[in-house]
Amino acid sequence: MQAETATPHPSTPTPAAPATGRREDVAARLRSALGRWEALLLGLIVVTMIVGQSLSPEFLTTDSFTTGSLDFSEVALMALALTLVIVAAEIDLSVASVLALSSALMADLWNRGLPLELIMPICLVAGALCGAFNGMLVTRLGLPSLAVTIGTLALFRGLAYVVIGDESVTNFPVTWTDRAFGNFAGTFVPNTMVLFAILAVGFGVLLHATPFGRSIYAIGANEEASYFSGLRVKRIKLILFTLSGTVAALAGIVITLRNSTAAANVGQGFELTAITAVLLGGVSIFGGRGTIVGVILALLLLGGIQKALLLSESISSYWIQIVTGALLVGSVLGPNIARRVNEARRRRSSQQPEEGQKS
Repeated sequence: MQAETATPHPSTPTPAAPATGRREDVAARLRSALGRWEALLLGLIVVTMIVGQSLSPEFLTTDSFTTGSLDFSEVALMALALTLVIVAAEIDLSVASVLALSSALMADLWNRGLPLELIMPICLVAGALCGAFNGMLVTRLGLPSLAVTIGTLALFRGLAYVVIGDESVTNFPVTWTDRAFGNFAGTFVPNTMVLFAILAVGFGVLLHATPFGRSIYAIGANEEASYFSGLRVKRIKLILFTLSGTVAALAGIVITLRNSTAAANVGQGFELTAITAVLLGGVSIFGGRGTIVGVILALLLLGGIQKALLLSESISSYWIQIVTGALLVGSVLGPNIARRVNEARRRRSSQQPEEGQKS
């Protein structure tokens, strides 16, 4: 009896099938990457570079980067802490007023003869207390953070005027002002941007690679479920507001030394730009979504737009406010429209198999 020769079954996959599957996986991952909000921001940054260079030949220069990043450094610092607050479905509109209060406090303590090495920690503690005050009102009294921080926006700015009045102080030590205004190790990168980079790494690790960061996302996505899962929701929110106040006070120290001037009217409108950067970076105003990388890209985009408009001689500087407001509206509207479109697509794709089964 002869042994039967095994013949390949018609349904046996050919060797090319795994390669085809890999190509489809790569294509799917590529589509997913291109569909991310960060990819859109990268595209807008490229467009801004092209348009900015066409408006002024000085746009894509090291001097332009240095001055532009210096002007945007305080907003960038405040945006990092605001990211965590907004991911937790809260908001802090008082950050620019805490910045001003920190600057005024620096001036008052310097006039009283205290050294800067002692003044700066005191300002950071004052900022932390301001943030903790916001957090206590939100977590212990159950007040909405929007209403609370609108109130403290005026309160802290008023306190800054009480501390220093309409005066300004300009006689800070040159060693400290040079550090705030200088560049890192002889490069074109400002020292303030090095400080921002260090904090950005720290906040990125905290938000994306720790249980505390996962708790922030959980609270923003569903606060009630977070309570039942055992998370200390009130404590976490209090920490976030305290952190926001501390970083805002740090920004006040930076802007005071960078400008060699302390005054109560510094930083007006900075809260709008910082919140715009956070929302433009893909952080949902409703909480639960967003990345530090997206916020950094949004800061680059906003800084580039601002610098391009300032360098252009034919465009009024008032357009900076107009563009910032438009981007704020677009950053809230865009993701919501995209999410609704994706939900509609999913509904249609789920209905098609059902219709096929019925037929």
